[in-house]
Parts: sequence; C-alpha cells; structure tokens
Amino acid sequence: MDFAGKRVVVVGLGRSGLSACRWLRSEGAQVLASDIKREEEMDPAFLEEALELGVKVEAGGHRTETFLESDWIIVSPGVPLDMAPLRKAREAGIPVTGEMDLASRLVDVPILGVTGTNGKSTATAFLGFMLERAGRKVFVGGNIGTPLMDFVGRKVSADLAVVEVSSFQLDAMDRFHPALSLILNISPDHLDRYPDYEAYAASKLKIFKNQGPGDYVILNDDDEILARVQPGEGPTFLRYGTERRDHRQAFLEGDRLRVLMDDGKEADFDLGGFALPGIHNRQNLMGCVLAGLVLGVEERVVQESIDRFRGLPHRMEFVGNFQGVDFYDDSKATNVEAAARAVEGFDRPVILIAGGRDKGGDYAALAEASKNRVKAALLMGEAKDLLAKALRYVVPVYRVEDMGEAVQKAFEISDPGDVVLLAPACSSFDMFRDYAQRGEVFKKEARSLGHGR
Repeated sequence: MDFAGKRVVVVGLGRSGLSACRWLRSEGAQVLASDIKREEEMDPAFLEEALELGVKVEAGGHRTETFLESDWIIVSPGVPLDMAPLRKAREAGIPVTGEMDLASRLVDVPILGVTGTNGKSTATAFLGFMLERAGRKVFVGGNIGTPLMDFVGRKVSADLAVVEVSSFQLDAMDRFHPALSLILNISPDHLDRYPDYEAYAASKLKIFKNQGPGDYVILNDDDEILARVQPGEGPTFLRYGTERRDHRQAFLEGDRLRVLMDDGKEADFDLGGFALPGIHNRQNLMGCVLAGLVLGVEERVVQESIDRFRGLPHRMEFVGNFQGVDFYDDSKATNVEAAARAVEGFDRPVILIAGGRDKGGDYAALAEASKNRVKAALLMGEAKDLLAKALRYVVPVYRVEDMGEAVQKAFEISDPGDVVLLAPACSSFDMFRDYAQRGEVFKKEARSLGHGR
C-alpha cells in the first residue's frame, strides 16, 4: 500500500489514532485527525505530538466534507461506524478501515488474536508471559497497551504478535488474519453501542472469518454461544471446558488441568500455584495453555508460567489485608457478567462496591451471583439506583456518594475473613477518567485505612 501523497483522515486522536498518524506521516501521507472532542478536552500530549508531526487537527466534531475529500479513512476503536460522515464516505467509495486492520496487513509475523467479553487483557498478558519464558521474542499489545500500528511503525523485532482485539476493533476489520484466535467468552456488553446482543456476539465471531487451513481457533465450550459455533472447512478448532467431554481438548479435574489432543498427545498441569481466583480465570487459562501447546511451548515452561503469573492491575488484584479483611480491585469488571464472575470467585462473605455509568445490561445476573455470597452492596455513580432496584431483595444496599465513602462504609460493616471487592458492573466515565483511575482511587482509599477501625 502506497500512502505517499494520499489524503488520509484518522478518526479519533487517542492512542491508536496517534499511532496511525505517526506511521502515515512516515510514509509521506497528508494526514488530518478528526476528533469529536474540543481541543481543550483532548489529551494535550497526543495533540502536541500530532501537531509536531505535521498532522492537521479538526476538533469539536466530524465534518462530512473533510471525509469526502479524503483518499482513505482510518478509524479508531471507539468511533461508531454508522455515523453519517463515515456512511457517506463509504457510499462515495472511499476505503474505511480500522487501525488494527491496517496494521495487520503490514505485520510480517504470525498474529495471535485474543477476544472475549471478559478476561482478554489478562489472557493476552499471560500468553505473552508464557511465550517470553519459552524464549520467543513477542510483541504484546492491541487493545491492551500498545497499538499494533506501533509494532509496524517502530519496526519492533519479534517472532510473534499477541494482540487483544475488542469488538469495536473487529467491527472495522476486513483483512485481519490471525494464525491463532482465542475466544474466551461472550456475554452481554456494550449494549449502548450495539442494537442487540446478537449483533455484539456476531462482532466477536468475526475474529476467525479470514482464517483458513493451518490456522487455529480455540473456543470456550462452556460458553453458550461459542459451544454452538460449528467448524467449517478451514482452520482447526480446539475446545475447552470445566468438565471432561469427548470433543474437548482441555478440561479440569480438581486442581489439575488435563489436555488430550486429537493426535493422542496428553499433558497434565497443577493449578495449585495459580494466583488468580475464580473459575472464570481457570477457564481462560485453559485456552491459553492450549494456545501455548499448539505453538510448541514445552510443558515445563507452561507449568512455570502458571505458577509465576500474577495477573494485571485492576483485574482481581489483591490490594491488601486490613484488620483481617481482604481488599480486591476488579475495576476492569465493567459489565454485569464480569462483576458476577468476580463475586462467584470467592467462597467467603463479600462486601461489593459497584456502580458507575450504565451500559445497558441486565443486572439480574449480578443479583443471582450475589445470593448467599454478598453480605452488603455499596452502590455509587449514575447507575446506583438501577443497581439498587436489582439487588434490594437480595442483599442490604447502601447508596454512597464517592469511593472514599464506599471504602469506609465497607470497612465498617466488614468482619475478619470478609472480602471487600470493587467490581463495578458499569463503565467509569461518570466519575473517573477510566477504569484504571477508578481502581487506583479504590486502592488509595483502602490503603489509607491503616490498622484501626
């Protein structure tokens, strides 16, 4: 692809948009970044770098005329693809693609794509951790951390690229072709963005649409939607689940992870040292282990990785023990299913801190998970009344104004042996910059409790 002299519009000047701008300018393109935010609302460092690169910036909205005057349009993950300027550009025959899709066409190493509603960042990080322990040079990025375009633009040396892929990125995919795709689970999320759950699920399944013979698709067979996916001609499908079944290549037996491949190869791993709590983390681990074995990682290295991996910040992160009460930060549990799984991961009383901006999900699953597990729920943010309505007949409910009040109240009503869990079931954007800031505030408030009540 020759972009020299081409007029390219990059929609959204976030991390992936800026990465696309860098590469396009290095290729001699005339680049304009269009962002719905006003300049004073944008990340000043991103804006400054874009201007230094010679990128023209149009802030405060998207102009249809600008899009129609371009030769190519690159879309960031958070941009709705059905907005009028993009629709009219496509009708005019102007190519519209996503940053990751464009980058994937330029990557010259095998891509491992990881998607799913919950756990994909942790699974992506674990795969990178395991492959590096196996002596591979690995790029880890995508929707987690570093955009794939940075792998291209900065000419990173690697044997493999392990990338987290969101549904928003898959929506803007055309030629994305992973050598291996891992789909962890599909549950209702982003229903404020998609017309219905079926549309969201269909987006996730796009990850393997371009895969063919010699490629692998690894699926969670415990997931209702993924269990119905039937392999056609093309890639090899591998399945895993908590119970042993004939068509599954990986399953659990107590604290053991068993693998029985179709060619007769067997493997057995001890999960006693696996640090991440909850059956959902073990399910995701099974998919990662299958991927590692397919890629030739030695069983010894797989076991070492299971024993030594400690997870990511804000994903069931252990914060500390204060007067016998354990505090866990799962701020990344931004949807109902993730929060429900977090609650189910404990076999002792949980005091739940939840709430934020509603994403259109049904809180019934969280209410069901809370029965006989959650001793009280501290609710905050825009969705606190919706959550209170769903939980009021299940657990005692307290409405709070901010994180400090939530943590203090949780500590006051806790007993030694309890868990205080931040699992919001909502996005963070009503009160915080993002889920990471929300988690950091939770941790700061928890650590400020000291040693007294």
